[in-house]
Amino acid sequence: MTSLPTGRSFDAFLFDMDGTLLDSIASANRCWQRWAEGHGLDFALIQPTMHGRRAVETIRRWGPHLDVDREFAVLVQAEMDDMDDVVAIAGADAFLRALPADRWALVTSAPRELALRRIDAAGLIRPPLLITADDVAHGKPAPDCFLMAADALGVAPGRCLVWEDAAAGIAAAEAAAMEVVVIGATHATPMGTRHPVIDGYDDLQLLIGADGSLQLAVKA
Repeated sequence: MTSLPTGRSFDAFLFDMDGTLLDSIASANRCWQRWAEGHGLDFALIQPTMHGRRAVETIRRWGPHLDVDREFAVLVQAEMDDMDDVVAIAGADAFLRALPADRWALVTSAPRELALRRIDAAGLIRPPLLITADDVAHGKPAPDCFLMAADALGVAPGRCLVWEDAAAGIAAAEAAAMEVVVIGATHATPMGTRHPVIDGYDDLQLLIGADGSLQLAVKA
């Protein structure tokens, strides 16, 4: 594992949502398992492929014979109704609140309405810029969502630091030529990645330069 990029400055931080800023794994697993079992599909095969990707793409992969739009609507509603144990990753809200509003975005594979519901359920600050599955034609691992966020913030892709937890999102950030920090809080086993992995945000200190640039430090 490489070290945190504490010696670099960035113009913007781009955060994934599920598994990165909040933990919705239990909710998602419950909803997808019920969906899979209702269609005679093996959830054990679906589960490793669903996180970090748009739901429509997962449905197309495992249920190509189904009405994708209808099944997507059913799944999203199920997830919207299942918020009991959606919680913030340690230190995430305080870290986000310390960031200048024009220097960060939330970039998620969830649809907008579900994203906002989960953000509120976890008690997180709502992002000043939200890029969701609804905004792109090609979801992660395509880089489109991260490039869209950088463009909306008016910063160069190479000056962005992406915070991710899933392989598809990491691949999307790499394709966008952005540096990555991986949040491993929801991983049952260590994730194999060349990027730095941390459990949460409690040990991080944010430094803001005179020009508004962002730097990371580790609390003493």
